[in-house]
Amino acid sequence: MKQTLRSLAEKIGCRLIGSGAIKVTAVSSLRSANKDSLVFVENEEHLKTALASAAAAIIAGEFAMPDSAGKAARKPLLISPHPRLAFARAERLLGGAESHRAVHPSAIVAASARLGKKVAIGAGVIVGERTKIGDESTIGSGCVIGDATGVPAADGVVIGSHCSIDANVTIYPGTILGNRVVVQAGAVLGSAGFGYVKDSETGRYERSPQIGRLVIEDDVEIGANSTIDRGALDETRIRRGAKIDNLVHIGHNVQIGENVVIAAQTGLSGSVIIEDNVIMGGQVGIGDHARVEAGAMLGGQCGILPKKVVRGKGVFWGTPARPVKEYLKELAFLSRSAKKGR
Repeated sequence: MKQTLRSLAEKIGCRLIGSGAIKVTAVSSLRSANKDSLVFVENEEHLKTALASAAAAIIAGEFAMPDSAGKAARKPLLISPHPRLAFARAERLLGGAESHRAVHPSAIVAASARLGKKVAIGAGVIVGERTKIGDESTIGSGCVIGDATGVPAADGVVIGSHCSIDANVTIYPGTILGNRVVVQAGAVLGSAGFGYVKDSETGRYERSPQIGRLVIEDDVEIGANSTIDRGALDETRIRRGAKIDNLVHIGHNVQIGENVVIAAQTGLSGSVIIEDNVIMGGQVGIGDHARVEAGAMLGGQCGILPKKVVRGKGVFWGTPARPVKEYLKELAFLSRSAKKGR
């Protein structure tokens, strides 16, 4: 979607140097830049390459100001203290044409569903009873939004405004999404958790109640084919700003704090608590009722045993997870011992 540099600079909080009337249509790398694209650089070395490129304009830091080191502004510049962040915000404003805001003829929308203004619903979508979808949200082709027929009145699906739900997402009754939530293709939200009770007489397992809800707060992003279970009796909650990668599983009753980042193939067992600003690498595994305190960083393939607590800020690695310095010392000791044994 075309934007003038003046309008774009105002929206993403940049200082504009040069013509504001020039229009750009997309962001790009330096290599693939053309006369309609916007690029970004974070250092002097790449600035020279950007100025010589075909790009229409450049997002850069204070080092690019024309009066420093005698540089001339051969292209319009959008100056930001955080060029990469400004570039990301620009991409969201420029990314793609305005979607057609309509309900596709093949979609099935229940009579009791309530749609906000400018909602887009794709081909083959099923929107169940008592669903509420906020203004300017988009539901991709093949999605199934849970039917609340026969369940308590509070259990209809609620989707906030400006949400983007990609193709083939399934959202069960009892799921609430805030505003500006992004859910990529194939994700499943609000499914029944993995809870069973064994009958000691027969040896058979019977499902324990999985009747809670799932609450996903504002500005959360959920990757493709990830699954998040609803609470068993109460709720599973993903707090504001959390970013969840592809192929992540989050069990019932889990509590995820604000601005948590979880990389792909991570699994969280039931009733885990992840406090604010935690970062997890790929393939992390966390046992039930464990807690990770605010600001911790868990390296790839970390393992946290059930009911354990990872305390405070710092980097943790290994299974069971421990501070990275301790983990590396143990690896070095094992390596030396192995060499002596040979």
